[in-house]
Amino acid sequence: MNTILKINVQELDSKFVENLKKEYSDSELEIIVHDQLEPAPSFTDNEFWQMIDLLDWSEEGNDEKTVEPVISALEQMPLANIYRFLDILSEKLWQLDTRKHAKVFLDDPEEEGYLSVDDFLYARCAVVANGKQYYDDVLLHPGKMPKDLTFEPLLFVASHAYKRKTGKDFMSQPSMSYETYSNKEGWVNR
Repeated sequence: MNTILKINVQELDSKFVENLKKEYSDSELEIIVHDQLEPAPSFTDNEFWQMIDLLDWSEEGNDEKTVEPVISALEQMPLANIYRFLDILSEKLWQLDTRKHAKVFLDDPEEEGYLSVDDFLYARCAVVANGKQYYDDVLLHPGKMPKDLTFEPLLFVASHAYKRKTGKDFMSQPSMSYETYSNKEGWVNR
C-alpha cells in the first residue's frame, strides 16, 4: 500500500522529518518536486526515441562522443525529463529481458547454456540504441536479438546529464528494474 503525502516545502522542518522516520521506518520514500512556477512538460515515448536518434554513430568506437549529443540535449531539459528518460529506457530494457530474447546466448554451444547477465543487458542496450524501428522488430521477433552487439554507455546517459545540469550525483532508481531476470514473466519456461 502506498501513502501519498503532499506538503509545501515551506512547511518542512526537522520535526516533520523525524515523524516520517518513526512512522515509515521500514519504507522507501520517493520525493517528487512539482515546480509550480513552470510545470515540466511531459516527456513522451516519442521524445525518448528522438533522443536516441541523436546518438552520433559517426563516432562509433568512442562511446563518450557517441552519447554526447543525447547528454547535451537532456541537460538542457527540465530535470523531470531526465528522470523520465531513465524510466522509459528501463521499461524498454525490461521488455527485452525475456528467455526468448536470451535464447541466442543460451543456445551458444561455446557458452554451454551460460548467460552473462551483463552481456545480455548490454546487448539489450544496443537494441534500444539502434532506434525505435530496430527495437520494435527485435521485441516482436526475439530471434533477431543480436549476440555480438553491445552498448553499455546508454545506461549512464541520464546520470551524466543530471550531473552536468545540477553538479550533483544522480540518486535515482528507475521505475522498472532493467537488470537481467527482473522481468519474471518473461523468464517463465513455456
